[in-house]
Amino acid sequence: MCGIVGIVGKSNVNQALYDALTVLQHRGQDAAGIVTSHDGRLFLRKDNGLVRDVFQQRHMQRLVGHMGIGHVRYPTAGSSTSAEAQPFYVNSPYGITLAHNGNLTNVEQLAKEIYESDLRHVNTSSDSEVLLNVFAHELAQRGKLQPTEEDVFAAVTDVHNRCVGGYAVVAMITGYGIVGFRDPHGIRPIVFGQRHTDEGVEYMIASESVSLDVLGFTLIRDLAPGEAVYITEEGKLYTRQCATNPSLTPCIFEHVYLARPDSIIDGVSVYKARLRMGEKLAEKIQRERPDHDIDVVIPIPDTSRTAALELANHLGVKFREGFVKNRYIGRTFIMPGQAARKKSVRQKLNAIELEFRGKNVMLVDDSIVRGTTCKQIIQMAREAGAKNVYFCSAAPAVRYPNVYGIDMPSAHELIAHNRSTQDVADLIGADWLVYQDLPDLIEAVGGGKIKIDKFDCAVFDGQYVTGDVDEAYLNKIEQARNDASKVKTQAVSAIIDLYNN
Repeated sequence: MCGIVGIVGKSNVNQALYDALTVLQHRGQDAAGIVTSHDGRLFLRKDNGLVRDVFQQRHMQRLVGHMGIGHVRYPTAGSSTSAEAQPFYVNSPYGITLAHNGNLTNVEQLAKEIYESDLRHVNTSSDSEVLLNVFAHELAQRGKLQPTEEDVFAAVTDVHNRCVGGYAVVAMITGYGIVGFRDPHGIRPIVFGQRHTDEGVEYMIASESVSLDVLGFTLIRDLAPGEAVYITEEGKLYTRQCATNPSLTPCIFEHVYLARPDSIIDGVSVYKARLRMGEKLAEKIQRERPDHDIDVVIPIPDTSRTAALELANHLGVKFREGFVKNRYIGRTFIMPGQAARKKSVRQKLNAIELEFRGKNVMLVDDSIVRGTTCKQIIQMAREAGAKNVYFCSAAPAVRYPNVYGIDMPSAHELIAHNRSTQDVADLIGADWLVYQDLPDLIEAVGGGKIKIDKFDCAVFDGQYVTGDVDEAYLNKIEQARNDASKVKTQAVSAIIDLYNN
């Protein structure tokens, strides 16, 4: 998962892009980038780090222009090199920059086609650069000195025909406009909106509606699966369905963990979806353990708080904040590397002893992925004096890797893979573990204005909606990740040895 934004304004958009990226910071803390366009020239700043660290005053002053795109990066394969910070750029045709959220599942085939048929060179291992070159090639095929909206939509149609996977994209065509588009399954989220100023109407495209809210834009709607929106530099907006057989199958994990609670995705309030998750969990507990002895429900901040509160209300037990969070430590799930995740948990959370001492505590988290964090938190609860520690997951057991842009490529990293609920409970040290049932999660999330008949639930049920993911593909991804980890470990060891010598 990453965060993307594009703005066509009536004055300099650098500050608006910066503000939007800070709102989307939860979607990626590895790197950040902004590119703007002014008088046919591009101005780019990108680097590793948080938004506030990447952009200093001197950088912001150089990012001139009333049109631009931005990106916050989350390493979907565990990599954190600055060479893969986005947006990416190609000079032909027109000069195109692109920022991407998601993951292409046929990237190897595309990379080969780009080199052998499209005669283009890819400089990184990022699938975002591959996607950029595919789009650039298809736009160049139109053969126009000045591209029209018809040319842009035709190029997006060809991108859909060639690219497979989950992707939400913003791209800027220098001197012409900004285009946003979504994969034909609508796996990753993308919205667009507008605001009225004295100079005229400004438009914004972003990963989540909350970034529009904060900047005073009015949400128009989500992009439909396969749809593209094109906003010219002069501020004219065009939309077009560019896929042959689109189907809305969005990633359900967005509602579980990835998105901010104040966002609305495909007509579904993330906040309300998480409330319903808490209701469903309470109903399951009441069915399975009507005589439970839970004294207090304590959320693991922050994403589980909404579900935990509703869980406590329906069970009729106390809800308490038992952990104080250090807000200057990043989200552990999206940190590159298991060692960084382990180290950060104790730095991130501290227990309030009086809420644990002598009590049967139900801890609530949004999900259990690797199990590293919840194991340490359960130990913290015991050290604070809890009599019994129960654990509740607002999501079902994560048993399968994600291939559409979330950092879960290796099945063996998932604690629930090939394990029973009791096995997981024993491994994390919980006296009792409760998982959300998948039908209940689907019902909890599918209660919005837009009817969503099917979600991408691959991490829970192993059913990949693009239809091209098999055991051989998953094994190849896992092997690539293991090889990359070995190289990274060897590099770190070499640096340490060099330093010691």
